[in-house]
Amino acid sequence: MISRFLSFFSLLAFGAALGFSWAVMGDKQPASLYLLSGALIAGLVWALVDAWRGYRVRSWLRHGDLGLAPHMSGWWGVVLDRARKLLRERERSIAASEQRLKDFLLAIQTSPNGVVMLDAQAQIEWCNKTAATHLGIHPERDVMQRVGNLLRDPVFTAYMAVEQPVEPVVIAGYQHRVERPVRISLQRHRYGEGKQLLLTRDVTLLEQAEAMRRDFVANVSHEIRTPLTVMSGFVETLQTLDLNEDEKKRYLSLMAVQAERMQGLVEDLLTLSRLEGSPIPSISSALPLKQLIQSCEQEAHGLSSTITQGIDPHVIEFEVASTLSQATLLGEPRELQSALSNLVSNAIRYTPAGGSIKVSVDQGLDGSLLIDVRDTGAGIAAEHLPRLTERFYRVDRSRSRESGGTGLGLAIVKHVMQRHGGSLSITSELGQGSCFRLVFPANRWLANH
Repeated sequence: MISRFLSFFSLLAFGAALGFSWAVMGDKQPASLYLLSGALIAGLVWALVDAWRGYRVRSWLRHGDLGLAPHMSGWWGVVLDRARKLLRERERSIAASEQRLKDFLLAIQTSPNGVVMLDAQAQIEWCNKTAATHLGIHPERDVMQRVGNLLRDPVFTAYMAVEQPVEPVVIAGYQHRVERPVRISLQRHRYGEGKQLLLTRDVTLLEQAEAMRRDFVANVSHEIRTPLTVMSGFVETLQTLDLNEDEKKRYLSLMAVQAERMQGLVEDLLTLSRLEGSPIPSISSALPLKQLIQSCEQEAHGLSSTITQGIDPHVIEFEVASTLSQATLLGEPRELQSALSNLVSNAIRYTPAGGSIKVSVDQGLDGSLLIDVRDTGAGIAAEHLPRLTERFYRVDRSRSRESGGTGLGLAIVKHVMQRHGGSLSITSELGQGSCFRLVFPANRWLANH
């Protein structure tokens, strides 16, 4: 500021000196008038130049473009430097804010939960891709559309009518189909001046898990209650009736069958629990394929003899490719044994006497090890195949109980294969039999040539 005054007064002095010199050289009187005129002219020039520089600064500030900033010295130069610094700080702040906003929106976009922002009139201001998928909203086309006009679900309409809802509501998702249900949980929150935030979450798997849990508890209760009821009846009979020795033996034998059935159920439940809670088997443990096949073959012939009573026994065949005779499976031997034994046991139980069961071992084109268990049983309808590995799922309940199955065998096989990085595939045709295939990836077996 001081330099500004000094420059002003210096210019006035210079103008006065010029006016005085002009008066002296021209012998004009009075000289003081020319001195004053020179000073006034110099002051006017200073003011005009200063005003022009101020106008340039104001014009630049109006546009705010750092690249167009004029270059000045003096007081206006100081102002320009200060303005440029403030503008740079503002631009950096704006850029940082924009970047934070982009990061925030990107985080919301990648979130597995949906977000819909509504204004005070329940019109859509913004939504992420997840919410668009859940509710069938177009992120751009449906902006400023009333959400109630897009979602016609009566449950949702009633939910939006509540002033302060506490609990979330579950509605059918946009991609909901009878054969493939999709359930969306939706919760509303208020913020700002009458604005609302809708949060969506896909709860399909949670609802399915809850339904499976309820079914599991109900099935376990039913499976245990049935033999307990039978045994209780037999015990009451033995206690109240005067039976001969043959009758007592028959009743005790039937009770033993029911007790064995419950024991098998408990063992399978414990096996499933152990499989779900244990770490993934390492490749340090191994089971020779030859040993696995021999053990299952002995069990198969023994079970077939028990079921058929030696009358028209099953034709059981085990076939291993010559290149795999010395192969070794890498994993938990007990689990691997259980998986194949369950498949062979099921094949024998559900194949009529005189039918054939063939177990074949071969190598896939991708290096995997394939174990097929084929039977000539009644076959399974296509609609039942996707659910066969569910716990306690049975195509024919009465037939399953007669065969002695617990309804957990295929669930155990599925878990074992998943833990070993493999898979279980099932193909079947009514009247033609079924084929159950165990697929072990290339890293889960060794050829041992």
